[in-house]
Amino acid sequence: MTQKTTVEAAEGQHDLFINREFDLPLSLLFKAYSEPALLEQWMSTNVRKLENKAHGSWRFETTDPQGNIVFSAHGTIHTFLPDQKIIRTFEMDNAPFGVQLEILEFEAVTDRTSRLRMHTVYETVALRDQMLKLPFRQGLNMAHNRLQEIVSQLA
Repeated sequence: MTQKTTVEAAEGQHDLFINREFDLPLSLLFKAYSEPALLEQWMSTNVRKLENKAHGSWRFETTDPQGNIVFSAHGTIHTFLPDQKIIRTFEMDNAPFGVQLEILEFEAVTDRTSRLRMHTVYETVALRDQMLKLPFRQGLNMAHNRLQEIVSQLA
């Protein structure tokens, strides 16, 4: 099965470039990343905090059926330009990947389609390569496929 979300990782570099085109208008794609209720649906996580503004912060948590936290991440939003760009940090709790810088750029392709470009910078090449050893690409594609499915119902 073809993965629609592409991940480019140049040898010896600290960063990743992630690209995906969606059959969604730009405004809906941006909402999928900025509205807590939509984020919770397609990411299958709980949005504990989401301050969509410069110097705002965010926190996501995923729990198992017994209520135990199995994933948590947080960061700071540095830039928030509706329908254009989000620059934020991303740090998973209890994980060895350190703080990452994420630059998300949103672009209209047509009135009904849009593109997401993500540039993620890791502190070291080794941390980036460690992330790529996980089923990162598959998980990202699954999440973006859910985003497409859920948000397209709003169009």
